[in-house]
Amino acid sequence: MPKRLWLKQPLAILAQDAGNGLVIEGSRIVEVLGTNQGPTQPVDATFDASRHVVLPGLVNTHHHFYQTLTRAHPSAINKELFPWLQALYPIWSRLDPDTFRIAVRLALVELLLSGCTTAADHHYLFPASLKDAIDIEADEAKRLGLRMTISRGSMNLSQKDGGLPPDSVVQDADTILSDSERVLNLFHDRSEGAYTQIALAPCSPFSVDKKLMQDSAALAARFDAPLHTHLAETEDEDRFCESVYGCRPIELLEETGWLRPRTWLAHGIHFTADDCTKLGRHGVGVCHCPTSNAVLASGFCRTRELEQAGAPLGLGVDGSASNDSSNMLEALRHALMLNRLHYKSASAITHFDVLRWATEGSARCLGRSDIGQIAPGKQADLALFTLDELRFSGSHDPLAALVLCGAHRADRVMVGGDWRVVDGMPVGIDLVALREAHTKAAEKFRD
Repeated sequence: MPKRLWLKQPLAILAQDAGNGLVIEGSRIVEVLGTNQGPTQPVDATFDASRHVVLPGLVNTHHHFYQTLTRAHPSAINKELFPWLQALYPIWSRLDPDTFRIAVRLALVELLLSGCTTAADHHYLFPASLKDAIDIEADEAKRLGLRMTISRGSMNLSQKDGGLPPDSVVQDADTILSDSERVLNLFHDRSEGAYTQIALAPCSPFSVDKKLMQDSAALAARFDAPLHTHLAETEDEDRFCESVYGCRPIELLEETGWLRPRTWLAHGIHFTADDCTKLGRHGVGVCHCPTSNAVLASGFCRTRELEQAGAPLGLGVDGSASNDSSNMLEALRHALMLNRLHYKSASAITHFDVLRWATEGSARCLGRSDIGQIAPGKQADLALFTLDELRFSGSHDPLAALVLCGAHRADRVMVGGDWRVVDGMPVGIDLVALREAHTKAAEKFRD
């Protein structure tokens, strides 16, 4: 990449007063140019962006990469969350380092092609054959050049303890906390422009005990690391918490020290108005997962109430076995449609709202102020889209067209000033070979 690059005269751009594009120097955006402005200093190269709609790189705040191996699995189709999990846990217990690595690689490439530049993956399955899952994820993200918040998940409450997962995929608390500290020391980078960060992520109230929630919060605080978990996803979860802990999920968070700005939650469907107020007061983020919530018939997230309360609101594709896709653009469109249906208003949620959730809002969930916006000083993470497919013919508002007309693939993607997708293809990746390898790996999980 040249030292100073001018992305000139974009067709449209999600930034204020940036009609003549932006200038990138190294890994950062250094200038945003109004319609009649040029760069204040000489540039080394110019990229003609007149065919492109330019967005900040999309930020995915919840995923389960390993699930790309079990999409549309016959054992789990047409089931709600608890029976869905019970059907798939024994199948997922077959994960090993080789199959896991190819699952991670495919998920990252899928996300990248949809314009995603930062991804958070929640990995909580650790069968005996897969002890170094976090190391594998860090390695694959580094190879592809994406930013990642890798959530070191955990489960220590199995069926014999009254939990949901089988014994074969859980670990004891000492093993969990020891490995969590190891990966924090190895990979957690709190510097500006970091490529790899670690979050601690007990899976859910029905798969970990209260003490592990407390100990994970204490360890995360030592390292200034985020906390993440599934919460308030289903009514079954509410009933479980009341039965086992004598409280609702949000009260469990409060009792275990999780109500803090470095926490973000996945789903948040069954929050009350008071819950939303409490989360906003403590700065706890929520990742909205519209596609998964629809597939599993879990319900609607109170997106407007959460934002009005001050809670950071982000967007996630969720796992590829409950979404069956790793496409952030698809999540944007589903978020728009489902929220309009939920709030019974075509004007209640706009394309600007869902674009904000997928960029600036998601960055806030991850505790990052250096990504998610096109502005001077921010990291040069960008997603560029063309509107030359039949689906866009006749569209008049380029930014709205990305969401309303169903864009699904970026033409170019930049992470930290480096092109990672060029002409719709990921740099350095053979897509045919990747698909063949992934298909072969998925055979292990067929029955």
